[in-house]
Amino acid sequence: MPIPRKLPMTVALLPLLVLLSLLSLNVYIFGDDAISGANQIILLMSGAFATCLGLAYGAKWKTIEGNIVSSITIAAPAILILLMVGALSGTWMVSGIIPTMIYYGLQLLNPTLFLVSACVFSSLVSLFTGSSWTTSATVGIALMGIANVLGVSPGLAAGAILSGAYFGDKMSPLSDTTNLAAATTGTELFTHIRYMMITTVPSISIALLLFTGIGLFGNGATVMPDTREIEQALSSAMTITPWLLLVPLAVLVMIIKRVPALPAIFIGALLGAVFALIFQADTVRSLATDTDSSFAVYAGLLQASYGTAAITTGNPMLDDLLTSNGMSGMLSTLWLIISAMVFGGAMEGSGFLGRITEALVARARSALGLISATAGTCLFANISASDQYLAILVPGRMFSSAYKRQGLAPQNLSRTLEDSGTATSVLIPWNTCGAYHATVLGVATLSYAPFAFFCLLSPLMTILVAGFNYRLAEDVQPIGNTSDPAITP
Repeated sequence: MPIPRKLPMTVALLPLLVLLSLLSLNVYIFGDDAISGANQIILLMSGAFATCLGLAYGAKWKTIEGNIVSSITIAAPAILILLMVGALSGTWMVSGIIPTMIYYGLQLLNPTLFLVSACVFSSLVSLFTGSSWTTSATVGIALMGIANVLGVSPGLAAGAILSGAYFGDKMSPLSDTTNLAAATTGTELFTHIRYMMITTVPSISIALLLFTGIGLFGNGATVMPDTREIEQALSSAMTITPWLLLVPLAVLVMIIKRVPALPAIFIGALLGAVFALIFQADTVRSLATDTDSSFAVYAGLLQASYGTAAITTGNPMLDDLLTSNGMSGMLSTLWLIISAMVFGGAMEGSGFLGRITEALVARARSALGLISATAGTCLFANISASDQYLAILVPGRMFSSAYKRQGLAPQNLSRTLEDSGTATSVLIPWNTCGAYHATVLGVATLSYAPFAFFCLLSPLMTILVAGFNYRLAEDVQPIGNTSDPAITP
């Protein structure tokens, strides 16, 4: 977008500074609840401020409006996918798929290898739920209790749990941040996930090796608490059978076969509903308002898809875990995405993003420089804006054109956003993620941060890969003069 006239950097940065200041105030006032509405309002207000400032400096309303609409259009696939993810989480819950994964996952725990087992278990739960927050608040709490019995350091245990939780959060097609990073950069979801494996697999592998070594030589755990009470509560509440694992296996096969995300997740939700009718008909019927109605099963399935579906086991920890809010649980995230896209579109249409990016990439004379600048901006956004969504959205909009000019495919940007934006959010004490996990797990952020190996390694790995120019995907339709030596990949 051509800049209407040469903008002073202070003017271009002003809407961003206003946004960051008000978001910091929101975190101070509302805490973790800031993302439930307060941050959305501030994003819209900051977008309006950017628009007024842009108009004063020569931008046209039609241009700004067009960029806002374009930004929301880019996010439309993610909005549809997230709605379908809500339905999938509900049908997978009432069908017993998620409880079955938890049931068998508990059997991975081993006293000597507790840390690596906790990391793997958290990875599986997060991968299939798409939420590091849910993983931390449910199985994370249980694992912390086990760690206390075993005498494992709380910081170490929390580091292992969060390493696994954020691995699953990054790699899951059900994750909102994964969908957000792909949508912000215009990358197809499964292309984004497959490309992340280049940096994510080495990072989690090193983390697992470190946890294994610490477990073997450092934590001294020798006795494993009895988990039969949890397993019995699960098996009493629902039918637990390996046959239910066919559904996530089918979704995994579709991902491997490169089936587009939306139909793959839709099929996964539909299969979850079918298996719910086969294995958990009574549970489905109990969700209906009128359980004696001839349409009780139908009503129960719809309730699980769009609303709250809670499975009661009598175990408080499990009752929290076995609760899904369906599509309605995604509405706050969708509101945040749309509001952020309005702000990003206003910044872009006013020429402010172009001016800021121009300054940021002026010294980025290689792919390494550009990716390093992106990673640093993501970390800065996590520190200053205190929110992982903004650490993805703002740098994603800022650097999109720069990657195209470098001849780099958008998945390079989407991967960097996740490696540096999603993964580092949990390491910042005042970030919503850092504050949330510290509160839930009962461990100070700075106590677990040195042991959240996966989260520490992720941004370093993305820079290392760029430094070796290893498998950097090229854009098939680069823009600008990519032969310029100042922007050579």
